[in-house]
Amino acid sequence: MKTGRFFINFLHLSYVGIAFGSCIETTNKIKCEATITSQRDSLNPKLVRLMTAYPNFIKGVKENEIIWVDSTKIQFDDGKTKSVIEMLDSADLEDQMFQDYTKGKLLEKPPRNHDPGRIRSELFFKKMYGNTPNEVKANLVEVTWLPIHIGKKIMVSKLNGVAEKIQSISTELDNRPELIEFLANPGGTFVWRKIKGTNRLSTHSFGITIDINVKYSDYWQWDCLCEDESIPVSYKNRIPFEIAEVFEKHGFIWGGKWYHFDTMHFEYRPELLLD
Repeated sequence: MKTGRFFINFLHLSYVGIAFGSCIETTNKIKCEATITSQRDSLNPKLVRLMTAYPNFIKGVKENEIIWVDSTKIQFDDGKTKSVIEMLDSADLEDQMFQDYTKGKLLEKPPRNHDPGRIRSELFFKKMYGNTPNEVKANLVEVTWLPIHIGKKIMVSKLNGVAEKIQSISTELDNRPELIEFLANPGGTFVWRKIKGTNRLSTHSFGITIDINVKYSDYWQWDCLCEDESIPVSYKNRIPFEIAEVFEKHGFIWGGKWYHFDTMHFEYRPELLLD
């Protein structure tokens, strides 16, 4: 009963930009803030990060679950011990949050198998963006990529404000002429497909990913001429960090920070970004 009461109270507060705002105007301001802080602090912070990152879809969290706005639930931890390769192939949400992605300039090459964002719960993304190509397509909108210098039309999901964020990124980068050559001829956004050599769907399938100019890109499979995740690879990158910095400001992670590098690749993953 205690856990149940706690969840109801937290769920109420989780809706609460509005309820919290009303607290600010009362004499109980300090009390309200302390209540929210203490309740959030007692939860798994990675569950809270998921809810905070996707407020239009996740209305609450409870112990080992996230609760969607339609009241369905997804388990956070399936209780299984997995290798990194097993996580890639059968990830739960705990696996998805296994590695943190840190904003800022890459100061050294990523350590072996440090690939924050490559481990994904397919169930989670299908629930949010669409379970089929047609479901995803229903929420795609057209964005003009770098209208001044390139002007290419791309299709991006409008969910979670992804299309608006891509447009903001495009506008900012369009004013950086020294970077344009790396951004021309983007490799694509929405394509429902599996990652080569796997049975895992690419995040391109959900319209939340963009590949920039392939001409200047490096990809671990191209380098090792293999698809085996266990084979050591040697990091390469020719994409200026300044481009990643702009994407990161808007909730995107960069494949150039992965051990299994994919330097053209940017995907919307706000739950992973840490300052």
